[in-house]
Amino acid sequence: MADPKNIKNPFNEEDIVQQPVSMKAWGQKLIVALLCVASFYGGWKSYESNMVNECYGSGGQISEGERTLLCQLP
Repeated sequence: MADPKNIKNPFNEEDIVQQPVSMKAWGQKLIVALLCVASFYGGWKSYESNMVNECYGSGGQISEGERTLLCQLP
């Protein structure tokens, strides 16, 4: 059996070199964040549109409040 003290460590701490974060990486993170925001907004508007279509499909009327859309059924 091999002596653990004689086994070469493949993760030698001297070999690890920290590299500075480039502007390209920050740019990519910003693009991903913007795409996430756009995706969330698009999903929200799609949901809102589906709710309006369901309201009209059931014979209702949309009345707009300050921050809400209300479906009033006859």
